[in-house]
Amino acid sequence: MDFIIDFLADLFASFGALTWKQVVMWIIGGVLIFLAIKKEMEPTLLLPMGFGAILVNIPFSGAIGEHGALTELFEAGISNELFPLILFIGIGAMIDFGPLLSNPKLMFFGAAAQFGIFFTMFIASFFFPILDAASIGIIGAADGPTAIVVSQRLGASPGVRAAIMVAAYSYMALVPVIQPPVIKALTTKKERQIRMPYEPKEVTKLTRILFPIVITVIAGLIAPDSVSLVGFLMFGNLIRECGVLNSLSDTAQNVLANLITIFLGITIATQMVADQFINFSTLLIIGLGLFAFVFDTAAGVLFAKLINLFSKKKINPMIGATGISAFPMSARVVHKMGLEEDPQNFLLMHTIGVNVSGQIASVIAGGMILNMFL
Repeated sequence: MDFIIDFLADLFASFGALTWKQVVMWIIGGVLIFLAIKKEMEPTLLLPMGFGAILVNIPFSGAIGEHGALTELFEAGISNELFPLILFIGIGAMIDFGPLLSNPKLMFFGAAAQFGIFFTMFIASFFFPILDAASIGIIGAADGPTAIVVSQRLGASPGVRAAIMVAAYSYMALVPVIQPPVIKALTTKKERQIRMPYEPKEVTKLTRILFPIVITVIAGLIAPDSVSLVGFLMFGNLIRECGVLNSLSDTAQNVLANLITIFLGITIATQMVADQFINFSTLLIIGLGLFAFVFDTAAGVLFAKLINLFSKKKINPMIGATGISAFPMSARVVHKMGLEEDPQNFLLMHTIGVNVSGQIASVIAGGMILNMFL
């Protein structure tokens, strides 16, 4: 009889400890799961993140806290930056730098599209301590792993770090929703119809092999703190391009990347504890993240329009928007927009080239921020 009474007491204690904030987090978790399954928005990430948000907000949850499974995963994979860096190996193995190497000028578009990071950092500094502001700015890169590494190294507070992680990955998934209105607001129909014939130059195997090595060295000299970010990304690409590790390249692109993404998603949820997550600061961070994302997109488009003022061979300014790191989502979105304006306007290879340059530029920008404040 005493056992039954104790059991009922424990049961009702859990119900009694439930707060409205935890219920809100369950709803947020449900929304993330809905977006993953119904809308197919980054399902490998948003689904585990959403389920994790529910797990960590159950009263007296054994998933977090001392010896909790998710807490142990966080310490083993995110506190030491292991998960995002390993994920970079998989991302690097997926990327074909051929379109960029055949037209190296596209690298400037990737650099221009990082403007929103630094502008948002400046704006955020009016509301947050400078290290938190720097961490918030990196959301504009649309690069989840870089956002995790930068916020972790700069020592952003847990609530800020959680909001940054959720915002960074959510905006990556929302590229098809966010970018088109910004692009259309800054371009005319005539500009969106500019055709860009693809005239690829031959890229030798030696060039493909040397490229990741050279980029790692140059990035390391410019921003030494970016070496781990750029290095792991380029190591993954070297595995792809060397030609003697095809099975390892396939594993990195598929099994490794998917497995780490799942672990990353559910582990990020440890930072989504209701008391730390539901506050005005979180809403402000999410808003500033959207601001950074929009300004990165706008900066890329406006840079392309600026180039057109001095160039006889016109560039479709939409490709500038793909200078963010959301690969390959942004490239596909802009290519689709080009086809909607002109069914014969194939921009994909140009957008891919700019998109991969944005991948490089975002990790270098992250390294530069670390160099500035560490």
